[in-house]
Amino acid sequence: MPGGRLTHEERRLIGAGLADGLGYAEIARQLDRPTSTVSREVTRNGGPRSYRPDHAHHATAYRARRRPSAASGWVLGEEDVAGRDPQAVREFAERFAAAMTATGLPRMASRVLARLYTTDSRSLTAAQLVRQLRVSHASVSKAIGYLEQLEMVERGRDPGQRQEHYVIAEDVWLRAWTTSARTTAEMARTASEGTELFDAATPAGARLRQMARFFAQLSDDMSGGPSAAAAEDAATVFAALLHARRPLTAAELAAALEWPLGRVTDALRDAEAFAPFTDPLALDRPTSDTYGVAAAPDRLTEAQRMALR
Repeated sequence: MPGGRLTHEERRLIGAGLADGLGYAEIARQLDRPTSTVSREVTRNGGPRSYRPDHAHHATAYRARRRPSAASGWVLGEEDVAGRDPQAVREFAERFAAAMTATGLPRMASRVLARLYTTDSRSLTAAQLVRQLRVSHASVSKAIGYLEQLEMVERGRDPGQRQEHYVIAEDVWLRAWTTSARTTAEMARTASEGTELFDAATPAGARLRQMARFFAQLSDDMSGGPSAAAAEDAATVFAALLHARRPLTAAELAAALEWPLGRVTDALRDAEAFAPFTDPLALDRPTSDTYGVAAAPDRLTEAQRMALR
């Protein structure tokens, strides 16, 4: 009976299907229900590992008493309804919030952001968000604070007005992308430090080396990759170290290449950060202040290295 509420018996069958390892689509076919109905039911009630039929049935009944209709969970302003289907607007805003939640954004922050995006008003105050989302002032305040930390929302106050209002930052997605790119680059740097600490020839070091390469490549993709000039400088530094056939300090490289010291340190940093581009060679650090060139640690096995020695 597609479209109706799930019965207690249907929830028991969903629980049995999950216990048997069945997928949502197979369970839905057995119940003659849409797959989306089964997936929403399970997601709302603990997920596939924690789903309990009896608990889900009672929880659904409680939510129905607490919220007589799904539409009452989101109140729209008059300017947002004019010329539009209110139910369609509400459903879209909730789907939009759910999509952002799926990316890792907290649920309340997602709902606040979705509301700010889908209003025709230039901005919304905390009181308006509380009324329209039917949540507490504390929930809105916490969500706004979180979004401000991510630089996704800005607050302001009109001249002569006491209430603050909140608006979407103009370049919100660029800021979010930049923050994510910085985090990814930091993960790559941290994993690289771990590789040196544990030694890439050990299991722990090899895992960290693989992690460092993955995040370095991801960071590279997010930032558009190293510039041609940066790649050229890194290649020149590698050539200098190969030609010298001995470890050199950054100052010695700068003197030999007749470059400013900052240009050399940037080239050395880029050579480490973009290791996938220099494979099968890798920058070597015999001491904390000297640099050399060696084969990438995970390119040869220990047996191969011993045989070559």
